[in-house]
Amino acid sequence: MAETPEIFDSLPYYDDDLQKHPGLKRKVDQELARQPKPPTILHPRVPPPYELFAKNPLLRAELERVESHQPFPSLDSLRYQLPGPTSSPGTDEEWQAALQNARAQLEHQRIRQTNLTLLQNYGPNAWRIHNYLLEATAKQTEKALEDLKHLTVEVNRERKNYQDRLGKQLTSLETQWTELISSVLQIEMANVALDAEIEELNRREVELAEL
Repeated sequence: MAETPEIFDSLPYYDDDLQKHPGLKRKVDQELARQPKPPTILHPRVPPPYELFAKNPLLRAELERVESHQPFPSLDSLRYQLPGPTSSPGTDEEWQAALQNARAQLEHQRIRQTNLTLLQNYGPNAWRIHNYLLEATAKQTEKALEDLKHLTVEVNRERKNYQDRLGKQLTSLETQWTELISSVLQIEMANVALDAEIEELNRREVELAEL
Protein backbone atom coordinates (compact mmCIF):
# COMPACT_ATOMS: atom_id res chain seq x y z
CA MET A 1 0.00 0.00 0.00
CA ALA A 2 1.41 3.35 -1.01
CA GLU A 3 1.61 5.87 1.80
CA THR A 4 -0.66 8.88 1.55
CA PRO A 5 1.51 12.01 1.27
CA GLU A 6 1.15 14.37 4.19
CA ILE A 7 -0.03 17.90 3.49
CA PHE A 8 1.63 20.61 5.54
CA ASP A 9 -0.16 23.92 5.87
CA SER A 10 1.17 27.13 7.32
CA LEU A 11 0.43 30.81 7.72
CA PRO A 12 3.35 32.49 5.92
CA TYR A 13 1.92 35.98 6.55
CA TYR A 14 1.77 35.24 10.28
CA ASP A 15 4.56 32.79 11.05
CA ASP A 16 7.84 34.64 11.49
CA ASP A 17 9.84 32.05 13.39
CA LEU A 18 12.53 32.00 10.69
CA GLN A 19 13.11 35.72 11.23
CA LYS A 20 13.09 35.42 15.00
CA HIS A 21 15.42 32.42 15.14
CA PRO A 22 18.26 32.61 12.58
CA GLY A 23 19.45 29.07 13.30
CA LEU A 24 16.03 27.66 12.54
CA LYS A 25 16.34 28.27 8.79
CA ARG A 26 19.44 26.09 8.62
CA LYS A 27 17.58 23.26 10.31
CA VAL A 28 14.64 23.71 7.95
CA ASP A 29 16.97 23.53 4.92
CA GLN A 30 18.54 20.36 6.28
CA GLU A 31 15.13 18.81 6.81
CA LEU A 32 13.99 19.77 3.30
CA ALA A 33 17.15 18.22 1.87
CA ARG A 34 16.18 14.90 3.48
CA GLN A 35 12.71 14.98 1.98
CA PRO A 36 12.08 12.84 -1.14
CA LYS A 37 12.12 14.61 -4.44
CA PRO A 38 8.74 15.52 -5.99
CA PRO A 39 7.39 13.07 -8.57
CA THR A 40 8.31 13.70 -12.18
CA ILE A 41 4.97 12.38 -13.44
CA LEU A 42 2.46 15.11 -14.12
CA HIS A 43 -0.91 15.17 -12.45
CA PRO A 44 -3.65 13.36 -14.40
CA ARG A 45 -5.57 16.61 -14.72
CA VAL A 46 -2.69 18.34 -16.48
CA PRO A 47 -3.58 18.40 -20.21
CA PRO A 48 -1.14 16.84 -22.68
CA PRO A 49 1.23 19.17 -24.54
CA TYR A 50 -0.33 20.91 -27.52
CA GLU A 51 1.21 19.85 -30.81
CA LEU A 52 1.79 22.85 -33.04
CA PHE A 53 1.13 22.69 -36.78
CA ALA A 54 -0.02 19.08 -36.67
CA LYS A 55 -1.91 19.54 -39.96
CA ASN A 56 0.71 21.66 -41.72
CA PRO A 57 3.93 19.75 -42.45
CA LEU A 58 5.69 22.80 -43.94
CA LEU A 59 5.21 24.95 -40.85
CA ARG A 60 6.00 21.99 -38.61
CA ALA A 61 9.30 21.42 -40.45
CA GLU A 62 10.12 25.14 -40.16
CA LEU A 63 9.38 25.04 -36.43
CA GLU A 64 11.68 22.04 -36.00
CA ARG A 65 14.39 23.89 -37.94
CA VAL A 66 14.12 26.92 -35.66
CA GLU A 67 14.10 24.76 -32.52
CA SER A 68 17.24 22.92 -33.67
CA HIS A 69 18.97 26.28 -34.42
CA GLN A 70 19.69 25.34 -38.01
CA PRO A 71 20.41 28.15 -40.52
CA PHE A 72 17.76 29.23 -42.95
CA PRO A 73 18.28 27.51 -46.33
CA SER A 74 19.67 29.77 -49.01
CA LEU A 75 17.33 30.96 -51.74
CA ASP A 76 17.44 29.20 -55.08
CA SER A 77 18.59 31.94 -57.44
CA LEU A 78 18.45 29.74 -60.53
CA ARG A 79 14.75 30.34 -60.89
CA TYR A 80 15.45 34.05 -61.33
CA GLN A 81 17.97 33.49 -64.14
CA LEU A 82 17.66 32.65 -67.83
CA PRO A 83 20.45 30.17 -68.49
CA GLY A 84 20.89 28.97 -72.05
CA PRO A 85 22.03 25.58 -73.21
CA THR A 86 25.28 24.45 -71.70
CA SER A 87 26.55 23.00 -75.00
CA SER A 88 27.03 24.76 -78.28
CA PRO A 89 24.94 24.96 -80.39
CA GLY A 90 22.70 23.09 -77.90
CA THR A 91 20.31 20.19 -78.18
CA ASP A 92 16.58 20.43 -78.69
CA GLU A 93 15.96 19.25 -75.12
CA GLU A 94 18.22 21.98 -73.70
CA TRP A 95 16.52 24.65 -75.81
CA GLN A 96 13.09 23.35 -74.74
CA ALA A 97 14.13 23.50 -71.08
CA ALA A 98 15.50 27.04 -71.51
CA LEU A 99 12.27 28.08 -73.28
CA GLN A 100 10.09 26.63 -70.49
CA ASN A 101 12.22 28.41 -67.88
CA ALA A 102 11.83 31.71 -69.76
CA ARG A 103 8.05 31.26 -69.95
CA ALA A 104 7.94 30.46 -66.22
CA GLN A 105 10.00 33.59 -65.46
CA LEU A 106 7.70 35.69 -67.62
CA GLU A 107 4.61 34.33 -65.88
CA HIS A 108 6.24 34.93 -62.51
CA GLN A 109 6.95 38.55 -63.37
CA ARG A 110 3.38 38.99 -64.63
CA ILE A 111 1.99 37.64 -61.33
CA ARG A 112 4.31 39.94 -59.40
CA GLN A 113 3.08 42.93 -61.40
CA THR A 114 -0.53 41.91 -60.72
CA ASN A 115 0.17 41.55 -57.02
CA LEU A 116 1.87 44.95 -56.91
CA THR A 117 -1.16 46.52 -58.60
CA LEU A 118 -3.49 44.89 -56.07
CA LEU A 119 -1.24 45.99 -53.25
CA GLN A 120 -1.25 49.58 -54.45
CA ASN A 121 -5.03 49.62 -54.71
CA TYR A 122 -6.06 47.66 -51.64
CA GLY A 123 -2.90 47.32 -49.54
CA PRO A 124 -3.19 50.51 -47.44
CA ASN A 125 -6.76 49.77 -46.33
CA ALA A 126 -5.90 46.13 -45.68
CA TRP A 127 -2.99 47.19 -43.48
CA ARG A 128 -5.15 49.71 -41.65
CA ILE A 129 -7.74 47.02 -40.90
CA HIS A 130 -5.00 44.62 -39.87
CA ASN A 131 -3.44 47.20 -37.54
CA TYR A 132 -6.86 48.00 -36.10
CA LEU A 133 -7.46 44.33 -35.34
CA LEU A 134 -4.00 44.02 -33.81
CA GLU A 135 -4.62 47.06 -31.60
CA ALA A 136 -7.99 45.67 -30.51
CA THR A 137 -6.37 42.32 -29.69
CA ALA A 138 -3.57 44.05 -27.79
CA LYS A 139 -6.09 46.08 -25.76
CA GLN A 140 -8.07 42.94 -24.94
CA THR A 141 -4.89 41.15 -23.90
CA GLU A 142 -3.77 44.08 -21.76
CA LYS A 143 -7.20 44.24 -20.11
CA ALA A 144 -7.11 40.50 -19.43
CA LEU A 145 -3.64 40.93 -17.93
CA GLU A 146 -4.78 43.81 -15.73
CA ASP A 147 -7.83 41.82 -14.60
CA LEU A 148 -5.60 38.87 -13.77
CA LYS A 149 -3.20 41.09 -11.82
CA HIS A 150 -6.12 42.63 -9.96
CA LEU A 151 -7.51 39.18 -9.19
CA THR A 152 -4.10 38.04 -7.98
CA VAL A 153 -3.80 41.07 -5.69
CA GLU A 154 -7.30 40.44 -4.33
CA VAL A 155 -6.52 36.77 -3.67
CA ASN A 156 -3.28 37.66 -1.88
CA ARG A 157 -5.04 40.39 0.11
CA GLU A 158 -7.81 38.02 1.16
CA ARG A 159 -5.30 35.34 2.07
CA LYS A 160 -3.25 37.82 4.10
CA ASN A 161 -6.34 39.09 5.94
CA TYR A 162 -7.50 35.53 6.54
CA GLN A 163 -4.11 34.52 7.92
CA ASP A 164 -3.86 37.65 10.05
CA ARG A 165 -7.29 36.91 11.49
CA LEU A 166 -6.33 33.31 12.21
CA GLY A 167 -3.01 34.49 13.59
CA LYS A 168 -4.76 36.74 16.09
CA GLN A 169 -6.96 33.84 17.14
CA LEU A 170 -3.90 31.63 17.55
CA THR A 171 -2.16 34.33 19.57
CA SER A 172 -5.22 34.72 21.78
CA LEU A 173 -5.52 30.96 22.27
CA GLU A 174 -1.81 30.70 23.00
CA THR A 175 -2.11 33.48 25.58
CA GLN A 176 -5.09 31.73 27.20
CA TRP A 177 -3.16 28.45 27.18
CA THR A 178 -0.18 30.13 28.83
CA GLU A 179 -2.42 31.72 31.45
CA LEU A 180 -4.14 28.40 32.15
CA ILE A 181 -0.81 26.59 32.42
CA SER A 182 0.40 29.31 34.77
CA SER A 183 -2.76 28.96 36.87
CA VAL A 184 -2.35 25.18 37.01
CA LEU A 185 1.27 25.55 38.09
CA GLN A 186 0.28 28.06 40.77
CA ILE A 187 -2.42 25.69 42.01
CA GLU A 188 0.04 22.80 42.06
CA MET A 189 2.57 24.91 43.96
CA ALA A 190 -0.17 25.96 46.39
CA ASN A 191 -1.13 22.29 46.85
CA VAL A 192 2.48 21.38 47.51
CA ALA A 193 2.71 24.20 50.08
CA LEU A 194 -0.55 23.05 51.71
CA ASP A 195 0.67 19.47 51.82
CA ALA A 196 3.87 20.61 53.49
CA GLU A 197 1.87 22.73 55.96
CA ILE A 198 -0.46 19.82 56.72
CA GLU A 199 2.50 17.52 57.29
CA GLU A 200 4.04 20.11 59.62
CA LEU A 201 0.76 20.43 61.56
CA ASN A 202 0.42 16.65 61.82
CA ARG A 203 3.99 16.40 63.08
CA ARG A 204 3.40 19.06 65.71
CA GLU A 205 0.16 17.38 66.72
CA VAL A 206 2.02 14.12 67.25
CA GLU A 207 4.71 15.89 69.28
CA LEU A 208 2.06 17.59 71.46
CA ALA A 209 0.24 14.30 71.98
CA GLU A 210 3.45 12.68 73.28
CA LEU A 211 3.99 15.31 75.98
